[in-house]
Amino acid sequence: MIEKLKTEIFIYPTDTIYGLGCDATNEKLVKELREIKNRDDKPLSVIAPSVKWIFDNFDVGLELLEKYLPGPYTLLLKKKDLNFLPWISNNELVGVRIPDCEFTQVLQETDVPIVTTSVNLASEPFATSVETIDPRIKEKVNLIIEGDELSGEPSTLIKDGKEFKR
Repeated sequence: MIEKLKTEIFIYPTDTIYGLGCDATNEKLVKELREIKNRDDKPLSVIAPSVKWIFDNFDVGLELLEKYLPGPYTLLLKKKDLNFLPWISNNELVGVRIPDCEFTQVLQETDVPIVTTSVNLASEPFATSVETIDPRIKEKVNLIIEGDELSGEPSTLIKDGKEFKR
């Protein structure tokens, strides 16, 4: 399964809602994911493969990571290199998550950042189970990982240590 997670667009459970993901380092896959979701070039978030990866690529303090990760939070972090993953975010900030759920461990075994965006079309409700995912999205992916019914609350954004509900 690890190789499929590196080469395909897939649907998966997080600790909050179902996500649509792919290898964030694969520009072609990210472009396809945006097309599936009908999403423009708004920044995407990623699930970090490790805390070390976060420290290597972003300006962040340990206490912020210890306070919020793993958990239902997306940290908006400043890139160390502005040219890092420009197809994910064309500005200096990237949303970074480590969800508090079993499947996160599988995602981290890929050793690459994974795009994490809600598996819904713009302005449609968030999916809390595989059954609630829009069939138009399901038919465009090759891999769906089922989990339990989820809370339906998207992750809380953290910017400069302040929490913002979505």
